[in-house]
Amino acid sequence: MQNRIDQLFAKKQHGVLNIYCTAGFPQLNDTLPVMTALQQHGADLIELGMPFSDPLADGPVIQDSSTKALQNGMSIHTLFEQLAGFRERIHVPVILMGYFNPVLTYGVEAFCAKCAETGIDGIIVPDLPMAEFEADYKPIFEKYNLHLIFLVTPETSEARIRKIDSLSKGFLYAVSSSSTTGKDKDMNDQQAYFERLKKLQLTNPVLIGFGIKDKATFDTAASYANGAIIGTAFIKAIEHSKDIDKTVQSFISGIIQQ
Repeated sequence: MQNRIDQLFAKKQHGVLNIYCTAGFPQLNDTLPVMTALQQHGADLIELGMPFSDPLADGPVIQDSSTKALQNGMSIHTLFEQLAGFRERIHVPVILMGYFNPVLTYGVEAFCAKCAETGIDGIIVPDLPMAEFEADYKPIFEKYNLHLIFLVTPETSEARIRKIDSLSKGFLYAVSSSSTTGKDKDMNDQQAYFERLKKLQLTNPVLIGFGIKDKATFDTAASYANGAIIGTAFIKAIEHSKDIDKTVQSFISGIIQQ
């Protein structure tokens, strides 16, 4: 069966909205209600964060959500329990985003097998080196039809971007600047970098992330790539929500309003 991420990009090449949420946040059992609301109100893709105590690329808002989720009792085991049967109601592609140590502890093949069994489509592991993936893990990911999505930054050389493009499946995650998530960016300051990526005519679609927070930043990013990823702004929106569905509807309608 064709991976759902590939199916998505086959039918939608522009304005793809990927929203990041932390599993087990704001409350432990909010994972599925948040995902359901995201699908219902127009997210094309869901990126589900696996909380980790020592995140590298995450800004303070996502770090805090991760800490809260861990305090709530979230773990990889709990997450897989929550996701059991989720494909009965969630049909959009779902990606897990997390760090390599918990995956290694779980067992890379056991983790990939569980993802496939559950219905996960791809993984983002920012601290898994490309060479290590290629040498040790690529066949395992392919065996379970799981796409590993790599990050590129403004500092990534063209040769390395092309290498990443050859190893990546699904899409490339273009970090809009070499800093942690959630920082305020002037999207136009990144214009040369976005133009450079566009001119490379890469094999994979490109989604731009880090600093996308509203319609203006989403539209700017989406004008250079196939779409964009929103994380910090969404976490802030749901943090104190009394009605997840209504909050998600309001948030997404503010991004994709015509």
